[in-house]
Amino acid sequence: QVQLVESGGGLVQPGGSLRLSCAASGNIFSIYAMAWYRQAPGKQREVVAAITSDDKTAYGTSVKGRFTISRDNAKNTVYLQMNNLSPEDTAVYYCNAGVIITPTRDDVEVWGQGTQVTVSS
Repeated sequence: QVQLVESGGGLVQPGGSLRLSCAASGNIFSIYAMAWYRQAPGKQREVVAAITSDDKTAYGTSVKGRFTISRDNAKNTVYLQMNNLSPEDTAVYYCNAGVIITPTRDDVEVWGQGTQVTVSS
């Protein structure tokens, strides 16, 4: 019913930058929140950043000041600008959205398939 497609992952050197994108499509009435999570090997999935439909944002402690989340409501797309990356940021990054779907107006949580970010020299 609703799909999230991430893009922008890849290999980057320490200190470098990447920009992730996540586009939502399908039976969407509205998207009230979008977020990025990440999961490193052997670790639990953790929230990286989140943004509401009125652009209120929140960040995980480890990424504050380095990562910026933004969204384009007209395109149902959320972005994650990641600067000053370190090897500790290596993980699979997942997009998440809270969506009101049509025609039922049900509230559903949707996950993307994930995109790999590797920070290494």
